Amino acid sequence: MTVSRTADRAQRKAAASTATDPPAERGTWQPRSWRSFEVAQQPTYPDRVALETVLRELAALPPLVTSWEVETLKQEIDEAARGERFLLWGGDCAETFVDCRSQTITAKLKILLQMSLVLVHGLRVRVTRVGRFAGQYAKPRSSDLETVDGRTLPSYRGDLVNGVEFEESVRVPDPQRLLRGYERSALTLNFIRSLTEGGFADLHHPEQWELSFADHSDHAEEYRRRVEEIRTSVTFVEMLAGHRQGLERVEFFTSHEALVMPYEEALTRTVPRREGWYDLSTHLPWIGMRTADPAGAHVEFFRGVRNPVAVKIGPAMTRDRLLRLLDLLHPCDEPGRLALVHRLGAGRVEELLPALVEAVRESGKRVLWVCDPMHGNTQKTSRGLKTRRFEDILGEVEDSFRVHAELDSVLGGIHFELTGEDVTECVGGARGLDEEGLDRAYRSFVDPRLNYEQALEMALLVARRGPTKRVP
Repeated sequence: MTVSRTADRAQRKAAASTATDPPAERGTWQPRSWRSFEVAQQPTYPDRVALETVLRELAALPPLVTSWEVETLKQEIDEAARGERFLLWGGDCAETFVDCRSQTITAKLKILLQMSLVLVHGLRVRVTRVGRFAGQYAKPRSSDLETVDGRTLPSYRGDLVNGVEFEESVRVPDPQRLLRGYERSALTLNFIRSLTEGGFADLHHPEQWELSFADHSDHAEEYRRRVEEIRTSVTFVEMLAGHRQGLERVEFFTSHEALVMPYEEALTRTVPRREGWYDLSTHLPWIGMRTADPAGAHVEFFRGVRNPVAVKIGPAMTRDRLLRLLDLLHPCDEPGRLALVHRLGAGRVEELLPALVEAVRESGKRVLWVCDPMHGNTQKTSRGLKTRRFEDILGEVEDSFRVHAELDSVLGGIHFELTGEDVTECVGGARGLDEEGLDRAYRSFVDPRLNYEQALEMALLVARRGPTKRVP
């Protein structure tokens, strides 16, 4: 089986190499190479001198993450691609400067940690936790301008660029916000590292879990039984080890959508005793659907960095375009280099996913497949409020697991927009939140998130599917 699988992969790789142009046509890569390409989703700074001054200051500041952390994550992504590990990826759709607070950060870490323990118990593999935090301050927009009551101003592109208030003085892109974003990211990272090194993982003890929502679920008894099994397992390991240190120290990696290219360039560095360049603004940068143009500046930039890179792919992705992205971003089939995050929408996975999986198989390369069940399922209520339905999110997750299994592929991760707080932005879940209930605590400026109860319930339902599949 192994020999035939290897031969088949080699044949498909050879066939794919004739279907696209080689990446070498772009020439020698430098962190500034992207500037020669068409760039999308960039703010227009009226004061270019002020921008260059800020970029020089950023380039002289210490990096936010380290190359050895990046390489560790790359190794774990490769394990997840093989079915030996699972990637849990979650956090806010967009961070704000005002939410750089201890309670907000702790709440996000707590729910990701608890979800990961549920998944470890159910899937029987180690779980890598990646947060959409410490840098998720920029957002893509469908238009550069926004008009309200006859006034037209620049669109809000996230706190890294401008402010959400509809005032000219706030909406004009301000380069100083790049420094503020760096500082907030550094503060967040410092607090995360302090928590994870200082016993924060004690929060995983199930007596601290909020499970009152389970009373409203048909799976209530099963949820409580699983949490009790986790508690028993944790207690046994602690008794066996004679201490809790191994359970207190956990890893969290950071990620953000890399949009503002001058910011990413300023934080891209070489490091001693390693080859190449690292984008040290985050561990796992990703390219969104609006900037995943093979001929564009974002792809040019990320083909040259040593980080693992993720790419969001949706219903419009074609076979040839995907092969071209693989050619540029994953030319050497480096283990752990590339994650493909499919966001197809509930009910469309069976129709669209097989062609994507087959295209990657034809390339002969291994990637980490991740399901993003959030972005393809956004809708508006009758009052025009953005929301997502719990059953649609769960349905896309379940369909993705099933279709990957039918295709002899591995779904190695899930990506959620979530918060550890008691917001009311997505409808459904065990407590039965409806559209009328959204007004109670709808706080997101951009996209709706799962709240603490919905996120934990989602993990409990995913864990029901049992051990994950491994591949050779």
